[in-house]
Amino acid sequence: MNKVVDLNAFTRAARLPTLVLVDLQQDYLAPSRALDIPEAPDALANCRLALAHARAMDMPVAYTHWADASSFGGRRRNAGPIEGFEPHGPDSVFGRKQPSCYASPHFAEVIANNGGNFIMAGFAGEAACLATAIEAFHRGHRVTYLADASASYGFADMPSVTVHDVVCRLIGQWGTVMNTQSWIRMTSRTGQCKTRQLFGGRT
Repeated sequence: MNKVVDLNAFTRAARLPTLVLVDLQQDYLAPSRALDIPEAPDALANCRLALAHARAMDMPVAYTHWADASSFGGRRRNAGPIEGFEPHGPDSVFGRKQPSCYASPHFAEVIANNGGNFIMAGFAGEAACLATAIEAFHRGHRVTYLADASASYGFADMPSVTVHDVVCRLIGQWGTVMNTQSWIRMTSRTGQCKTRQLFGGRT
């Protein structure tokens, strides 16, 4: 279900980039389930850093999640938000039934109205994150992907770490790839000139 979005409130953030947290759902933490990603805990630790920084900088925050039970093998028991990533206040929530976050028309509208600039972190790199980055490029939007605040599934005999490295290289063709600490330094109060250069907006 989509939460009603106040577009005026969103754009009042002086076109600061939006932090988009992708599929931070409990299934990704269950080691006995098919959706387990070994690197998820480390990625989540960086997601928490990114979220805390975004809130301190008054950046808009958006959560996207699968709205279709079949996306989790027909199970919804553990599809709730991971503790600490419950939306609140002015946060926006977007449900979708396809990998790209742009599968939600409301997401596409909010990102466009906020200048087309966003930071992306979450799960999973080889699906939702890659699909979103490619579509952002096609729409003329600018995405910054926090590589260490995301993780990917392994493929056959290719471990998840290797897959994620490939994903980051691919996303680098469509947007900017950074680690979380570098992004925090770049967008800190003392680095606002660099922020303007990176995102092309006002701070």
